Amino acid sequence: MRVRRPLALAAAAVIAVPLAGCGGGTGKGGPGPSARSGASGPPGAGTSPARPDAWIPGYVGRMSLAEKVGQLFVPRFSSRADGLSIVRRYHVGGLIYFPENMGSPSRAAAQSNALQKASKVPLLLGVDEEQGIVSRTPFLTRFPGNMALGATGRPADARAAARVTGTELRAIGINQDFAPVADVNVNARNPVIGLRSFGSDPAKVSAMLAEAIGGYQDAGVAATAKHFPGHGDTATDSHTGLPVITHSRATWERLDAPPFKAAIAAGVDAVMTAHIVVPKLDRSGDPSTLSRTVLTGLLRGTLGYRGVIVTDSLEMAGARRRYGDAAVPVRAVGAGADQLLMPPDLPRAYNAVLKAVRSGRIPERRLDESVTRIIDLKRRRGLFAGTRADPATAASKIGTPAHRAVARRVAEHAITLVRDDRKVLPLKGRTVAVAGPDAAGLGAALRRRGVRTAAPGAADVTVLTTIDAGRATAVRVRALGPKPVVVAALGRPYDLDAAGGAAAALAAYSSGRASIDALAGVLAGAVEPVGRLPVPAAGKRAGHGLGR
Repeated sequence: MRVRRPLALAAAAVIAVPLAGCGGGTGKGGPGPSARSGASGPPGAGTSPARPDAWIPGYVGRMSLAEKVGQLFVPRFSSRADGLSIVRRYHVGGLIYFPENMGSPSRAAAQSNALQKASKVPLLLGVDEEQGIVSRTPFLTRFPGNMALGATGRPADARAAARVTGTELRAIGINQDFAPVADVNVNARNPVIGLRSFGSDPAKVSAMLAEAIGGYQDAGVAATAKHFPGHGDTATDSHTGLPVITHSRATWERLDAPPFKAAIAAGVDAVMTAHIVVPKLDRSGDPSTLSRTVLTGLLRGTLGYRGVIVTDSLEMAGARRRYGDAAVPVRAVGAGADQLLMPPDLPRAYNAVLKAVRSGRIPERRLDESVTRIIDLKRRRGLFAGTRADPATAASKIGTPAHRAVARRVAEHAITLVRDDRKVLPLKGRTVAVAGPDAAGLGAALRRRGVRTAAPGAADVTVLTTIDAGRATAVRVRALGPKPVVVAALGRPYDLDAAGGAAAALAAYSSGRASIDALAGVLAGAVEPVGRLPVPAAGKRAGHGLGR
């Protein structure tokens, strides 16, 4: 059955999106910036202010089985032509962008429009844009990432950063972000989360997470809390293996669950699953993505979540370790997932789910539940009111002075002075050498702050930058000789555990330009270091910092 894409209702009432500040809202189901007054559903759907979603069951009921199955899938695409073909052939509910799909802001906006025009139902065009070390959109205003935000201790900064990112994504037609990360990072050896986490304290992570969700959704972009039931205590990367987390149910409730509870209370649009095994939560040995006990039992039952559940990428090894590529999407739907992200073989996965519904293995009622949730998410983000991005103005909405000012403020709030045992800071008035990753950029930033720089042998002090150097940090400090060394961790602050021989130690949590500039300001004495460690490091507890 052909489903006609509803026309937008009249009376535009475009919502202005502020660029900074807490705002006071929770991001619960409000329309996005493209939404128009009264545009809850198709004309003649009989909606009322009390039930803006009342039209959805009838809308879903008019879909063919093939169209319903298509709504579950969010595949990657290689080109505009490939994306158009996928939309038309498989009726997909969404697509995910990667850098190769972007080009320029105007090109990305035009492509988003073309994809939307080809679809009978508005598409969720998504991207994995966490900022920091996971960034897929090359031209956006760059922010330091979640651990830096955690170091600020300012939930308003998390909201402002997410609002800027969401505003810029929506300018190019992207309306779903697979962010923010809700994982509580308590394992210094975690190879996959680390800087992507707001920190190690569940309460502080929860506060930052809730505001980030509000920021994305303020901008009309669906937010996604990830990775349920919690990926913060593993030494295995689920991209390449199947991690096993040994947390007891009590530990999970104390450590991992609070951020997801906060996300649900904040009205998060989607929750992403983790490809991890937690035997104390489910003894089957299945990854959580395929576990009905975890998704339907814990997430929907215990936590009461009613929104969209999206799988992590089904291309990852953690999802494919136990079952074949046709069985995985069927099992994920059976477990309670709604969106199936990045199946490695879309035709095979689509046909497997279609066959499972036709055979009754997946009841059509269960399929309708997922499609209803997906359509309602699209309604909440204003997609039925209009999805068009403006290619002519997209670039002007990205990297604005106001947006860059937010990034600069966040970066400055994050810089953490962990130690200054020999009182070598500030460096202004000394001759300084810079060694390590991004040394040239930091040296230039110091010179802009009026600090003299020289080669290591001719300098009074050396600033040694590190990015996830671990125990090698100590060797590098010793190799620089007897003059004072200041270690600045541009990646995970755990490098400072091995920086005991340094005269001073700081954490910047990022090697992005805003963070390098902020670090230079602190080193030169022009910026007060106000950040606090969001995780234990350098023998100090989370919450430590020497600034005011």
